Amino acid sequence: MAFVSVPKDLTKVKNKVVLNLTKRQIICLVIAAAVGLPFYFLTRNILGTTNAATGMVILMLPAFLFAMYEKDGLPLEKILLNVINVKLRRPTIRKYEVENFYEIKEQNVLPKAKKGGNKRGKKKTIR
Repeated sequence: MAFVSVPKDLTKVKNKVVLNLTKRQIICLVIAAAVGLPFYFLTRNILGTTNAATGMVILMLPAFLFAMYEKDGLPLEKILLNVINVKLRRPTIRKYEVENFYEIKEQNVLPKAKKGGNKRGKKKTIR
């Protein structure tokens, strides 16, 4: 009898389109090829085959990383965005400030007037 393993978390399952690659990976690899191959063919006579191939690899590497690199289920652009948010956009030293609600309540409470006394503090004169 055939045995098929089914993952417990189905959110990690990705649809494969061609050659066991996802649509995102295929698009990124096509972009890499569109940038790298013309560079190689246009510069191999000028720079030499080895230098042109090295340049092609350097140009294709970012698109390849965006296609294939994934850490903790996050693609590379989300990882880079998180790093930019933590390192550049938000301050590294955060102030820890707390509002003491009890102190505010004590300041807002008016002193109670005594019973039988004059509220304004004036003395009563008897005629």
